[in-house]
Amino acid sequence: MAGGLMVNLSTSVLFLVLVMQGHILAAFIIGYACSVPYNILVGVGVWRSAARYAGSRHWADAARAAVAIWLTVLSVT
Repeated sequence: MAGGLMVNLSTSVLFLVLVMQGHILAAFIIGYACSVPYNILVGVGVWRSAARYAGSRHWADAARAAVAIWLTVLSVT
């Protein structure tokens, strides 16, 4: 989870810095083309892991709901 936070935080900061300097295309590439594929990969990994979770289905469903909310929030911002 900390790795994902670092990826999203660093790409967001770089995005803002590049926009303020007028480098819109570079900002788009850093802000979206780098972080979105990473977040999708992590989301798919959590979703598939929840399908194989041997414990209570409640926790697997909670993980899937959390990753769906997380990916939605990241897509909007």
